[in-house]
This record gives sequence, structure tokens and C-alpha cells, in this order.
Amino acid sequence: MIHSVAGQLEGGRLLRARPFRDPHHSASLAALAGGGLRAKPGEISLAHLGVLFLDELPEFPRPTLEALRQPLETGRIAIARANMHVTYPARVQLIAAMNPCRCGHLDDPALACARAPKCALDYQSKISGPLFDRIDCHVEVAAVSPGDLSLPPPAEGSSEVALRVAIARERQAARYRDLPAERRPRTNAEADGTLLEEIAAPDAEGRTLMTQAAERMKLTARGYHRVLRVARTLADLEGANTVRRIHVAEALSYRRVAPGR
Repeated sequence: MIHSVAGQLEGGRLLRARPFRDPHHSASLAALAGGGLRAKPGEISLAHLGVLFLDELPEFPRPTLEALRQPLETGRIAIARANMHVTYPARVQLIAAMNPCRCGHLDDPALACARAPKCALDYQSKISGPLFDRIDCHVEVAAVSPGDLSLPPPAEGSSEVALRVAIARERQAARYRDLPAERRPRTNAEADGTLLEEIAAPDAEGRTLMTQAAERMKLTARGYHRVLRVARTLADLEGANTVRRIHVAEALSYRRVAPGR
């Protein structure tokens, strides 16, 4: 329906695959959030129930990035125009990529610029704290050397990972199946704070670690609940019924730590 409104259905056929959208960093606010004379859906809504991939994240205009905050929190985006007010669904999995600094060599002693670490601070400050807070997992990936390219493939391939993910999603579907329709999420990502306290409450050691980390890392209420969601999902991937300290510790390791802290 969303793609039909946007005039992007090929030959009028229904979509058979989850959407994957990867707009260029020069995309305008209207292109990402939606708008125009007829208030058409933008890239965020066109990625509903799929993946929205933003490469070179800091290169997007600041107002465009700030438009992500509401849909990432609520799963919908409201577009207000003089002649209409439209709300589109926007439940996406946001995946973003960025260099640590403008030159991209922050962690390479042989190539690092003379402005480090200020170079990284200036570059990463283009993304606001509230937007960073809405991103559950932050993973730093080291540069690949030519020698790494000749290494044998990893022991666990994509198909094995996909199977583990599918099993974890089945566990989540079974967990939420008996909930009332008005509060029934599809996955852990859609569970609200009240429900998380029921299904993602850590064991005693995990709760102690969570309390200590919340104070040390200055977690917001949003960040606290997002850590619980990730910990619950890690437990599901492991096939564990309860969230243990090890799951909380791994979930906390994915939270962003600002440069210099």
C-alpha cells in the first residue's frame, strides 16, 4: 500500500520481499521523511518492515537526520502540510555506516591526521545525542588489510546465521502470541517498557550489573529499555529462557561510548 501511494509498484504487482532502501546522503528532508504537494511517503516509510541503510551517516544534512527520531521511537511518521495531515507507518530496521572521522584513519597510527582526536569529535558531533541514543548496537569495525582478504571463509556462514535468527524470531512470536492484539508486538524491538519488565527482567546478577551500568554510563530511560531489548534478543538467539548477566553485559557493550570517555 505504501509503495502504491508512492507510485513505485512495478506493473501494479504486490511486493514479495521486504524492502531495502539506501538513499544517497544528499537526499533532502522531503525525500527521506516524505512530503511534497501530495504528501507522499519518503524513504523511511518505503522501508517499512524492512531495512533503511544510511551510508556515510554524518554526511546527511542535520535536519534530515533529526527527522529519524520520531519514527525510530514510535514506528510511524506524521507529515503535516497546509492542505492535509498524513501519518505513514515507518517501522524500520535502521542500519548506518560511518567513518570514525572525516579522513577515516583515526585508528591507524601510520595514517592518522594531526588533528586527532578533535577530528573525530567534530565529525561525530554532526549526529545528535538523542539520535545516537536510538541506535541499539554500535559496532566498530577495523580496516581490512590485504592479508585478511586471503583468509579462509568464517566457520559460520550467512545461511547458518539466518537459521539462528529465524529460530529466535519463532521464539518471540510464541512468547507474544497470547497477548491482547492491541499490545502484541511482532518482535522484541516493538515491546514497550511495561512488557519488557515482564519478559526481559534479568536475573539478580544481571540486574545488579544493569543498575551499575545505568549510573556509570548515564543511560537515559530510553537507553535502559533498549539495552533490555537487546539482552532479551541475545538470550533468544542462545535459546535461553531467562536473561542472564552475560546477556546484559554483551548488550551494554554495544552501547555507544563517546570519543574521549
